[in-house]
Amino acid sequence: MMRSLWTAGSGMTAQQFNIDTIANNLANVNTAGFKKSRVDFQDLLYQSVRYAGTPVTQGAQIPTGIQIGHGVRPVATQKIFTQGTFQQTDNPLDLVIEGEGFFQVLLPDGTIAYTRDGAFKMDGQGRLVTSDGFTLEPEILVPSNTVTVSVGADGTVTAVLDGESEPQNLGSIELVRFVNPAGLQSFGRNLMLATAASGDPIPGTPGLEGFGAIAQGYLEISNVVVVEEMVNMIIAQRAYETNSKAIQASDEMLQTANNLRR
Repeated sequence: MMRSLWTAGSGMTAQQFNIDTIANNLANVNTAGFKKSRVDFQDLLYQSVRYAGTPVTQGAQIPTGIQIGHGVRPVATQKIFTQGTFQQTDNPLDLVIEGEGFFQVLLPDGTIAYTRDGAFKMDGQGRLVTSDGFTLEPEILVPSNTVTVSVGADGTVTAVLDGESEPQNLGSIELVRFVNPAGLQSFGRNLMLATAASGDPIPGTPGLEGFGAIAQGYLEISNVVVVEEMVNMIIAQRAYETNSKAIQASDEMLQTANNLRR
């Protein structure tokens, strides 16, 4: 059986995976805090028919060898953590990180998850929570008689209560960052988990020690660039088509060999 059938088949499979990733990027073009992914590819094993450097006569050796590749495979989907564009909402509970850092979210099982999505709400107890009801960590509790809530660039949360003129301190929002944020594990709901590849979370104060400052009344939109993804999709589609042509050519060559007669 011709090697090219399997080689071109691996190319088609790889480009299908590439299209799947591009489609997910485009589907989340308006998802707050979403970071686009990129597929990294790697060539497969090579069969060496003739080795470079093999002696042929005294004082002479083969300058270049003969190697036949066996295709390609995807080896990584890397998150690209460039800053997304900011959208002004004027909602006092919408927060954006101007720079590096993640919000911390407490899951029901006690696990801490991380997100760039700053679209927070208040639950029935006055706690700041995500759209799924997961509590912001450390917990911020807003009194029921609050008139206005303010969040400073350093994460300090204050509130003006009904009948009072002086703002009351409700606590501070703490950010974390990672040595390798691309190693975080995404599991949906705009949340990510730390892994051995990402390293341990490094806590810090917004606006200090390399952490981004917090801006109130804004959301960070996805960093997906539609035109860029459309170009990538065209390239992947043409690569898929070209690999299918290689399979077709291999099939026609086999057909010609099968039609040979004495």
